[in-house]
Amino acid sequence: MGMEKLETVEQFERVKKETNRFLFVKHSLTCPISRAAFGECEKFAADHPELAVYCLYVQEARPLSNYIAETTGGKHESPQALLFENGKVVWHASHWAITYDALRTNIATA
Repeated sequence: MGMEKLETVEQFERVKKETNRFLFVKHSLTCPISRAAFGECEKFAADHPELAVYCLYVQEARPLSNYIAETTGGKHESPQALLFENGKVVWHASHWAITYDALRTNIATA
């Protein structure tokens, strides 16, 4: 399945309503740490096509990034990976903690 980019609150809310379990990745286009984390997420998404994975580019979708932070009660970070289950964040990581191994350990389905 790969990663699908979302840009609006409406797109995000539709995904949240229609998808029970998904990974969401906030990515900064100008940050080398974010570039590394995003690469880890891309590899993970390619190896786990059963999991829906969505992303946003912070510079292009700041209102959506802020909305997610506000509605989940979490602090905005970039890069940031959030696992949603039934509309709620059940796991998250940021910066160097976003690795393929961390994603596999905390997210991968059997």
